[in-house]
Order: sequence, then structure tokens, then C-alpha cells
Amino acid sequence: MVLAVREKTSHLNWENALEGTKSFAITMYDKDAPTDGGWWHWLVVNIPSETTALPENAGKTDAKLAPKSSIQIKTSFGAIGYGGACPPEGDRPHQDLFTVYALNTETLDVDENTPPNLVGYLINAATIQKASTVAYYAR
Repeated sequence: MVLAVREKTSHLNWENALEGTKSFAITMYDKDAPTDGGWWHWLVVNIPSETTALPENAGKTDAKLAPKSSIQIKTSFGAIGYGGACPPEGDRPHQDLFTVYALNTETLDVDENTPPNLVGYLINAATIQKASTVAYYAR
């Protein structure tokens, strides 16, 4: 699978998922956050297998741009949907890892309030393929 982040349009797209992919999940995780466990900026699961892109602003739940069957999970910010990069002022640039996961199940049995670490565990247990890209952010 090839994952591409388009800088000009700020959307995610991917292609060449393995045969047997039943759904996708996407996460954005800041492993450089000054916490013991990193920082979840975005988790979206139950993306249909025929989907190959999410448009710009798909992480804004009120915009209703993500696939209808998908579920956006409450992040480390305590809000549902995408929470943009916001490293502490003066800190080194943070590596924010965007990952698209091809899953062997159509749905994960979660809701928007399922803890991000549990969602991450369930994603990893169902992953048959994944691709990532890193974005660096500083303030």
C-alpha cells in the first residue's frame, strides 16, 4: 500500500491495499509529546474498504466529510475528531505519524468514547498492512 499526503490539498489518499482488506483505520500520533505515552491527535476507524482517500477537513465532525460508517474517536485533547498539531512553544519539532491501516474486519467494536490506547490495540490486532508518513511540527 502506498500512502501519500498531499501538501497543497491537505488530504490523505492511499492505494494498492492487499486483497482481503475489509476496512481501513487512520491515526495521527505524536510520539514526541512530553507525556509518558505520546499524544493521539486523530483516530478514525470503520472506513469502508472501497475508500481510497479522505478529503481535507474530514476530521471535523461537524463537516460530515468522513465516510458515514466511520467512527472518529475521542483524542488525547478530550474531543472527537482531528486535533491539529500543537507542540509546546520552544520544544523541538515533533514527529506526527499519520498511519493508514488495512484491516481484516469490516468494523471494530468501538464507539467515539473508547480509550485511544484500546482502539490502537484493536487496530493493531486486525492489521494486515499499514503505511505511514511523518509530518514535523514546531511552534
